[in-house]
Amino acid sequence: MALLSRRTLLYGLGATGVAGSALAMPRLFRPRDPRAVTSVVPVTATKDGAGVALRRAIGSQTLRMLDPFLLLDEFKSQVADDYIKGFPNHPHRGFETVTIMLKGAMEHRDSVGNRGLLGPGSVQWMTAGRGIVHSEMPKQEDGAMWGFQLWVNLPARLKMSPPRYQDEAPGAVPEVDVADARVRVLAGTIARTEGPVRGVETAPTLLDVTVPAGGTFYADEIPGGHTTFAYVAEGELTFGDRTVSAGNLAVLGPGRSVSATGAGRMLLVAAAPIGEPVSRRGPFVMNTDEEIRQAYEDYRSGKLVEG
Repeated sequence: MALLSRRTLLYGLGATGVAGSALAMPRLFRPRDPRAVTSVVPVTATKDGAGVALRRAIGSQTLRMLDPFLLLDEFKSQVADDYIKGFPNHPHRGFETVTIMLKGAMEHRDSVGNRGLLGPGSVQWMTAGRGIVHSEMPKQEDGAMWGFQLWVNLPARLKMSPPRYQDEAPGAVPEVDVADARVRVLAGTIARTEGPVRGVETAPTLLDVTVPAGGTFYADEIPGGHTTFAYVAEGELTFGDRTVSAGNLAVLGPGRSVSATGAGRMLLVAAAPIGEPVSRRGPFVMNTDEEIRQAYEDYRSGKLVEG
C-alpha cells in the first residue's frame, strides 16, 4: 500500500478514494494543540513621520508592547497625500525595524551611505543597534502604497551592537503551499522552507499568508515558547472559535500549532520573548531611562552613529 502524503492526511480521501478529489468528503484534519486567540486588538488610526497615515496595532494605548514586539504599523492607501511626505531623516537605537512592502516603492537611505529600494514583495530587516540615522521616502507620486513596519526589541547585550541590514528582494522570498494557503516565508521555517532573513537574536518567524475562500492554513513549526500574533490584513479568518476580521490583531496563546480557516490574508509573526525591562521614548528603546537620556545626548552631539 502506498504511503499517504501529508496533504492526503490533512484533507482525507475523496468520495472516489482519490486524494484531493473535487468530491472530497469532510476533512480528517485535526489541529494538534492549537494556539487559541487570547485577545483581539483593533488598529488605531494615527500619523507618523512627516504625516504618513497609519493603522497601529502594537505600540498604541490598547497594546503598548507584546514582548519582543514594540510596534506594528500598516500603511495602506491609494491617495498620495496619505504617504507622499514619507519618513525624513530620523534616528534609532536599541532595536530592529522590519519593513515589509506589498505594493508601491520606498527608498531607504542612512547616515553612513547605505541606500536601497524596497519594492513590492521585498523585506528589509534593519538592526539599528548602537545607532543609525535614516530616511524612508516613497518613490512614487501616486498609486497604491501598502506595507508594514514592525519593531523588534534587542536584548541589553546587543543594544550597542553595530548596525546591520538584510535587504531581501521579492525573488529571494520563497513561496510554499501549506494546506490550502499560499505562504511567503520572510523569516523562519515553514513546510521545510526557510526564509531569507537569518541570524536574528529572537529567532523570528515572519509569514505572509493568503488563505483562499473556504481554505485552511496549518503550521506546527513555530516554537512553543515564542510570542505569536496574527494580523489580519484582508478578509476574515477564524482561529478555533474566534473569527478575526481585517484591521485586527489576534494575540495567540500557548500551543504547538496555528490553524486558521476562512478567506483572507494575514501576517503571522512569532519570536522569542526577551523578558527585560524596557525604557522607550520616541525612536530609542533601551533598558533604563538613563540610557534613553544618553541616546538623546549622543544624537544631539553627533555621536549616535559613532558607537
